[in-house]
Amino acid sequence: MKTWSLVLVLLAISFATVIAKETHHKKAHSDPQKKHIAEIEEKLEQLLELEAELKSEIAEVVEDEGASDEENEIVEEDQEPLEEENPEEEEENPEEEEANPGDEEEYPEEEDANEFFIDPCLDTYCGAGRLCAVNDAGEAECRCINACDQETDPRRRVCSNHNETWMSDCELYRQRCLCQEEDDSCLKPEYSHSHIDYYGECQALPECDESELEDFPRRMSEWLFNIMRDMADRETLSDHYIRLEREAEDDAKKQWTYAVVWKWCELDTHPKDR
Repeated sequence: MKTWSLVLVLLAISFATVIAKETHHKKAHSDPQKKHIAEIEEKLEQLLELEAELKSEIAEVVEDEGASDEENEIVEEDQEPLEEENPEEEEENPEEEEANPGDEEEYPEEEDANEFFIDPCLDTYCGAGRLCAVNDAGEAECRCINACDQETDPRRRVCSNHNETWMSDCELYRQRCLCQEEDDSCLKPEYSHSHIDYYGECQALPECDESELEDFPRRMSEWLFNIMRDMADRETLSDHYIRLEREAEDDAKKQWTYAVVWKWCELDTHPKDR
């Protein structure tokens, strides 16, 4: 921009010099006043000096611009190798990016595998003394409990049908499982049919004498009728058995008969007993 400005000023001075010269020649022939001509010539000399100064400034500006262009070319040449190296790095990065997506794809597969894994034990029921475990084939199977928690509370003890006290129901059912599986840890073969008779420590069972054995049917029928009466009062019996209970209130023979019939028929209410 500076160079073009100086050029325009130089052209303007040259144009003014030419006009001044033409005016000088015209006045030299027409105007006899020498003094005025001298002033014009002095101005012309000043314009010529100014023109020379402008030319020298233009030359200096041109040289400076040329030098700056050379420096820019050198800097660009120095930067070209760096630009050539960068593409190589960019080419290497895509390879890494191509490797990374592959790695990222492995994680979703593992997550999907865990997400869709269903524990086969969720739909498997194991009886008392057994726990569900997944075998090597990935299938659910019931196994005997390895060990039961140690119980110190006497209220946790149970009495089996063999009139033996166990520290907990877990110990009894675990032993039953071991015997059913014919494991070496089975203490007695008859334990394969063990079950809880009642909770708490086993009580002594004295033998009944002849009079107690003879009175047992009466006591049993009386006990059954008392249960039938309580259920009738709570209206948990059907209308048929409620009517029978009301009818047997004043007849001891009917109490024994109706109570036994009611209990016997109640035992056959389950579909598998019919």
